[in-house]
Amino acid sequence: MFELKWLWQNLEGDRTRYVTALFLSVVCSSLTIVNPYIGQRIVDTFITGDNALQNLTQERGLLIMLCLGMIAFSLLRTGLSYVTTMQYEQSSQNMMYRIRIFLYNKIQGQDMKYYDHNRTGDLMTKMTGDLDMVRHSMAWIIKTIIESLTIFVAAVIYFFTIDVELTLWLLILSPPIFVVAYIFAKRVRPMYVDLRERLSQLNSTTQENIAGNRVVKAFAREEYEIEKFTDKNINYSKANKTAALVWLDYFPYLETFAQAFNVILMLAGGIFVMKGRITFGEFSAFSSLIWAISNPMRNIGIIINDIQRFFASLTKIVEIYYARPNIANEHNAVEKRRYEGRIAFDHVSFKYESATVLDDVSFTIKPGETVAIMGSTGSGKTTLVNLIPRFYDVTKGQVLVDGVDVRKLELDELRGNIGVATQDVLLFSDTIDGNVAFGDPDLPEEKTEEYAQLAAAHEFITKMPEGYDTIVGERGVGLSGGQKQRIALARAMAVRRPILILDDTTSAVDLETEEHIQKSLNELDYPCTKIIIAQRVSTTAKADRILILDNGRLIEEGTHAELLAKRGYYYDVFMLQNEGIGRGQVTEHGQK
Repeated sequence: MFELKWLWQNLEGDRTRYVTALFLSVVCSSLTIVNPYIGQRIVDTFITGDNALQNLTQERGLLIMLCLGMIAFSLLRTGLSYVTTMQYEQSSQNMMYRIRIFLYNKIQGQDMKYYDHNRTGDLMTKMTGDLDMVRHSMAWIIKTIIESLTIFVAAVIYFFTIDVELTLWLLILSPPIFVVAYIFAKRVRPMYVDLRERLSQLNSTTQENIAGNRVVKAFAREEYEIEKFTDKNINYSKANKTAALVWLDYFPYLETFAQAFNVILMLAGGIFVMKGRITFGEFSAFSSLIWAISNPMRNIGIIINDIQRFFASLTKIVEIYYARPNIANEHNAVEKRRYEGRIAFDHVSFKYESATVLDDVSFTIKPGETVAIMGSTGSGKTTLVNLIPRFYDVTKGQVLVDGVDVRKLELDELRGNIGVATQDVLLFSDTIDGNVAFGDPDLPEEKTEEYAQLAAAHEFITKMPEGYDTIVGERGVGLSGGQKQRIALARAMAVRRPILILDDTTSAVDLETEEHIQKSLNELDYPCTKIIIAQRVSTTAKADRILILDNGRLIEEGTHAELLAKRGYYYDVFMLQNEGIGRGQVTEHGQK
């Protein structure tokens, strides 16, 4: 019932159309008994009746009217059926459009933790295949159920008006059919839940393989990936066949019962005709409408099959629909102000699942200051900067921007004051100009070029076939790692935010280009607090302050000269990069 209530809520705007379609289905299906009734009149009056020959001569006008009536009702039913189908289609398509928009916005509004726990392929399956299955069910499955039920009820009522006993003989098969259908539904539903999960796994494997095709080719792992995909495909195929073939276990019973209606009619109906209990016309009415009882019984398994698919898909969609982010962006209409850029970490700790990533970290960054963060892989550098735009929330302590806890700031305003170039560079399938101006679509073309020059990207862009109008492939395919980093850096600077976070954005560029970028960052024409994650001492040396992280703790802090004087982790890294001192002389915690 919850699922049906959910569907009704999402039909808002098309409820009248959908209810009209349901009403027309009932009317159209009820008209099914009209032609058999007319046929009964024709048979009894003009073919088998006592005065059939006389009536055929004297009542020829009535015969013509009855024949024309059959044609008229057939055309009426066809017209109503067309209108009904259009109403179902329009309402279900409109509903799917609204739900898809809502789900997309819902996914966009989720926090990073949601993406950490949900596979891309699974989300794509829910947004496409599962949603289309729900639309199909609303447009066709429910329509089929309503029409089958209406035809069945209308036929039974009509049969009762002709002969109660013969109708009861026919209905004697209904209880065992419903029992078989119930057992089938109970058995097949978990199979379709499993089937949707296997489809999600198949789509996830496909998506990962396509996104990582360069890595696959670089390691010559095509055969392995093909085998992995084949394995997922086989699992999905087996589950699909198992669910589909379950129907065959029950099909013989339902088909036998459906055919048995005709047998009962022939035996019982034939006896009743010979006894004169019913006329030959009434028997013909039974005969022409027996399908109205047998077909719904015959199709009940197929209907149940589709209903189980429907509920399996609907459950997946509802999971997204009612998902609530821990960090919610309410998009409240506030007057967005420009921050000064003061940042403070006050005894910050962060746990991801059960693992401690940051442990009691405290420091302050003044407005306009450039701070570099260095540390070994897995020391918590990226996690630390992700707490500033509130991609994640701290477990303990506070992250403050301009003296205010980020958890109390409006997310649109907070993130609207931060420019970010992430460690994992992602460029969209758009022009280079579109990628640089992603944060500000109204950015003038000359400004795009200006920030590309600051990021040392202008030179290689102008050498490309169409310059700034060159379409880059998905995720920047066709560009080198250094080129992608420079475009991402230009994109981050172009929004002119008071806080700029650069997560290892010069790791793939040469030293000469890096020096140009450092000079550009130091000479930005707007006030900006810069936080730079880097592994090269050449990048960190000119920072106002350097923070050293190790195992989630802040172990060193100071300027380049101060940290060299301490002869700790930073000194060891400096010596490794400048004098080639062996790694064996550096201990686990960076002390010699």
